[in-house]
Amino acid sequence: MNAPERKGRRSATPFGPFIDRVESAAFLDPAGKAIGKRFRSAVSPGGLKDALSGTWLGHALHPALTDLVIGSFLSATLLDVLGGDTDGRARSRLIGVGLLAAVPTALTGVNDYADSEPGNDAVRRSGLLHAASNTAGLALYAASLAARPPRGVGLRLGGTSALLLSAYLGGHLSFSRDIGPAQTAFDPGPGDWTAAADASQLPHGRPMRVVVDETPVLLLRDGDGFFAIHDRCSHRGCSLSETGAVDGEHVVCGCHGSTFDLRDGSIQRGPATAPQPAFQVRVSDGRVELRRLAAN
Repeated sequence: MNAPERKGRRSATPFGPFIDRVESAAFLDPAGKAIGKRFRSAVSPGGLKDALSGTWLGHALHPALTDLVIGSFLSATLLDVLGGDTDGRARSRLIGVGLLAAVPTALTGVNDYADSEPGNDAVRRSGLLHAASNTAGLALYAASLAARPPRGVGLRLGGTSALLLSAYLGGHLSFSRDIGPAQTAFDPGPGDWTAAADASQLPHGRPMRVVVDETPVLLLRDGDGFFAIHDRCSHRGCSLSETGAVDGEHVVCGCHGSTFDLRDGSIQRGPATAPQPAFQVRVSDGRVELRRLAAN
């Protein structure tokens, strides 16, 4: 089961029609699918995957790295506009920093794209144009290093335009298509004891999905004990009860391999960067009740 696609509604902004056209551009699909598939086959969960995802950081790594690239390049362009760099050395160094930083930034971006691309046409198409705009911007800034004014200035201004388009698309992917934010951030579950299920109806050793105050919860009966964590994976929203596999006191998401501790929702392996909200469980009058752990 793939992560659910966020349909969303386009607001009445000057850029809405542009985004609509991008997300309707089916001719981008073959290239997007190929890139996502190859990256997923080359980088498996754990190790490098966790590093690129930002599991160690506690949130997605890609957005943080983009600031360094864009800041370096735009600073070089500002020197063209404002002056103060007659020999061009500062400008060249800034462009060099941007080009070096672009390598890990691109890797983290492709990593996030690969985890979101399957089955999500809007993300596939917007993400591919986002990457193409970045590539164009990098090429123009790199070419400007060997160009004399005014051609060098023109190349950098062209690179700035490409990066601004890329930044807009990146913001759209993050804030309109939920690529990066924890999927459980605004739905942590009930803070007071709330009935979840009839204890007699819970199977032993097999996770069951229940909805408690509109929050999906993975509920697992293990002997006389119970585990309960948020059912929607914080990484890309896949259902842990439907796609996941229970391994002792851990559950492994079937979409991208994130592993969580069933006792407290903590991350045991990425690419997830946020823990799962976890719940205390008790049985009262034959009913399983739960409430959110204070730590979450």
